[in-house]
Amino acid sequence: MKTKTWLTLLAALAVIAVAAVAIGCGDDEQSADPGSGNAADAAFVADMTAHHEGAIEMARIAQDRAEHAEIRKLADDIVAAQENEISTMKSLQADLPKTEGNDGHMGMSDSEMGMDMDPEMLKDAKPFDRAFIDMMVPHHEGAVAMAKELLKDGEHPQLRQMANDVIDAQTKEIAQMREWRKAWYGSAGGSTADPMADDGH
Repeated sequence: MKTKTWLTLLAALAVIAVAAVAIGCGDDEQSADPGSGNAADAAFVADMTAHHEGAIEMARIAQDRAEHAEIRKLADDIVAAQENEISTMKSLQADLPKTEGNDGHMGMSDSEMGMDMDPEMLKDAKPFDRAFIDMMVPHHEGAVAMAKELLKDGEHPQLRQMANDVIDAQTKEIAQMREWRKAWYGSAGGSTADPMADDGH
């Protein structure tokens, strides 16, 4: 009888231990709940979704008009990566808090976000690849600035990871585009280059 009592007690302790582990795991899952996040996360999703849509619009024009295979490949990569990120952001958006601050946006100007040029300008731009670079470089720089702002105040783990990915990928693409511009047109240009300017080439 005594042995049976000990076995019963051990079994009860085992159940308690399993329950404690389960509760601990539950806490971990809750801390990484996709529904977590704050107003900065919501503002980032609103603005970065629109920003990505602009990049995709430019990239789709490049898929048709680009003169260099390197630009066409870059355009393909931009469309694929940013459509995927838009899908992720839209899936998270409903669970993020609504915010009235800055009308739900990040408070950055179109210029700061690299969104102060009309992608439609690319349809008749010549030489196309130079114009594309001169529009996409500041557009990418804007995305990097937005991602850095998110990392200052955002809390959502998936969005913070996305911001880091944006900084890493688009910083590399900026450097690559500047190298191409210098090799093809004699100048690396700059973030404020006029995509419609003759540039002497």
